Amino acid sequence: MFESLSGKFAGALGALRSRGKISEKDINAAVIDIRTALLEADVALEVVEDFTQKVEGKSLALLETLQAGSNQAQAIFDVVNQELTEILGGGARRIRFAKNPPTVIMLAGLQGAGKTTLAAKLAKFYKDQGETPILIASDLQRPNAVNQLQVVGQSVGVPVFAPEPGNGVGNPVRVAQDGIKLAQSKLHSMVIVDTAGRLGVDQDLMQEAIAIRDAVSPQEILFVVDAMIGQDAVRTAKAFQDGVGFDGVVLTKLDGDARGGAALSIASLTGKPIMFASTGEKISDFDIFYPERMASRILGMGDVATLAEQAKKAFDGDSAKKLEDKFAAGEDFTLDDFLEQIEAMSKMGSMGKLLGMLPGAGAMKKQIENFDESEITRTKAIVQSMTPLERRDLKVLNGSRRARIALGSGRKVSEVNALADKFAAAQKMMKQMRNGGGMPQMNGARGMALPPGMPGLPPAPKKAAPIQKKKSKSGNPAKRALEEG
Repeated sequence: MFESLSGKFAGALGALRSRGKISEKDINAAVIDIRTALLEADVALEVVEDFTQKVEGKSLALLETLQAGSNQAQAIFDVVNQELTEILGGGARRIRFAKNPPTVIMLAGLQGAGKTTLAAKLAKFYKDQGETPILIASDLQRPNAVNQLQVVGQSVGVPVFAPEPGNGVGNPVRVAQDGIKLAQSKLHSMVIVDTAGRLGVDQDLMQEAIAIRDAVSPQEILFVVDAMIGQDAVRTAKAFQDGVGFDGVVLTKLDGDARGGAALSIASLTGKPIMFASTGEKISDFDIFYPERMASRILGMGDVATLAEQAKKAFDGDSAKKLEDKFAAGEDFTLDDFLEQIEAMSKMGSMGKLLGMLPGAGAMKKQIENFDESEITRTKAIVQSMTPLERRDLKVLNGSRRARIALGSGRKVSEVNALADKFAAAQKMMKQMRNGGGMPQMNGARGMALPPGMPGLPPAPKKAAPIQKKKSKSGNPAKRALEEG
């Protein structure tokens, strides 16, 4: 996401960090680089000009007030971060709920923007928060639009009101009105209306959208747009703003946008906030849009807040607490524990996406791109082919057991050996941390081992006192070795 833009920003600001004392000339050069980066990212010219003028003006003014010895580069970095957050919308904006349910949300946008899938994602998002949404199939133009909404609605367990077959048949306004009445009678707290799009903006599209708007009086009209179309997204948004009007923007396919032109232009030029972002094909790849978090990612600082939130959802609180207690009590971290952890992490999305949220992800671009997601599947297969005893105690893995595990998992014996060796090393490292080397944090995302001192997370816990081993009472060297582990 925004890889190209992030790399350009890193280069421009990195040049400032390399200098001890920053001059006006240095700032001017950095601003030129930033301007070029934004234009290449297909950001609207007027947004670029406004942004660079503010960054340059505030940086030069700040430079005069900074005392000798202060971190000038960091101060200017903070200016860029602040201004970047502002052009992205300043802060997150949530849905305005109706005083008397149901809350009606109308989706508008061109064909191909992903409105129908987005409707299901939005419904699932609020269903998980305790709402009782219903989807209304008012897109009666696009072939199979009604059927598609029924399929995605069923996949998230949300009812769909679809009295008309679509494919050019039916009255979309009447469908929307009847859907609202049904929602009221069935006590649904939220209604999401999927409307028709066109390949381009035309009068018929606008008139139909206006008629639906006037018929259902929605609390929110969300303009849904493909983030990958750059400045075309802004032009389309302005057309819908002048025609139907809307309250907020939803960016789809944001994960495939390497440039960021739409995201960095649309809020400034329409005056409407980006409220949600869709970042993948999965229903779960959807969340509130946080301008400050997106600015952080563009500037290479990662998005630890979102990572922690996703982890908190994925990791079971009881099992995480059990794992923490086990670690604190001096018990070994087993392959059963490891399997539980990677299964929970798989719920959070691909490892590439998770690694991309870490600070400094830009420097690991090649590693992230080349990360083999199937390696996790292969690892799970090996662990699942082990007996409970083998998962608890690697010492029992003799040659015949390893051959059986390899056969059962469809892998090579060398892969089983490699996993056993790596896990034994990990166990040793965790013992060392427990015995005074510090303990991995289980905060925010309870149960997920996060590096101590990571930005946005509590500081690492104080080193624990070494665990004293009991003296052996046996004079037999072999028995004494077993007692000491």
